[in-house]
Amino acid sequence: MLLNYVRGICNGIVLFLLSAIACAGYAYYVNTRRPASDPQKRAYHPAAILLTPLTLPIFLISSLAIFILKVLMFGVLLILFPVALIVIRKPFLFLWLHKIATSIGNKLLGANTLLIRFFLRPWADESKAI
Repeated sequence: MLLNYVRGICNGIVLFLLSAIACAGYAYYVNTRRPASDPQKRAYHPAAILLTPLTLPIFLISSLAIFILKVLMFGVLLILFPVALIVIRKPFLFLWLHKIATSIGNKLLGANTLLIRFFLRPWADESKAI
């Protein structure tokens, strides 16, 4: 059935690629008209316009693949999150985060206190820790 419309499909693909080349050419033209002091001016090579038919399908396929991966990952999270809420009753994650955060915080407080005592010795003795 699809083979009945091969000519129309080919014409559509050619029209799409020509419009993409026209967009790239127009963007190159607008870029060359910008003054040198404009922060949006870029150094594009003129041959980049001709590479548009080769790179456009790659970008379309890769963006579609990334979209499908995001949809699948969201679906997996939608399934696993309620299961995790029902199955895992003990909050081991919060206990682990508390232990790690306390450890890192104590090391940072010790290092900062040492730096304050080393560089600000006259003022460091004024405030006594409780």
